[in-house]
Amino acid sequence: MAVKSLGPYDFPPKDRLENFHGNQLTYIGWEDHLLFCAPFCFPFPPDMPFGLIIDQVLPGAFGYHPDFARIDWSKVEWFKSGRPWIPQHDKSLAENGLRHKDVLRFRTPGLTGIHGSRM
Repeated sequence: MAVKSLGPYDFPPKDRLENFHGNQLTYIGWEDHLLFCAPFCFPFPPDMPFGLIIDQVLPGAFGYHPDFARIDWSKVEWFKSGRPWIPQHDKSLAENGLRHKDVLRFRTPGLTGIHGSRM
């Protein structure tokens, strides 16, 4: 759907890659856990190993949810831009094909929110 502006709309977007000092924005959301209503946005360096996201970033973002401690990371299903995706934990974000403003979501089979509430 096209957007019709009331006047000139001529300015560069503020979320361009070059505005993040070598980092790229990566959005990450947890399926079936609507306590987190939208994906979180993180500025990560492209050479960061994907495994650090799981080990060092996600616990701070999602760790207060009671399901988080029960996640079996070997069974997590990942999606990149809505399509199934398998990350390589020892590879960098760039080596995993992640680019600026990509959206990742992860599903945790058997964990669907507090008492199955999807919250």
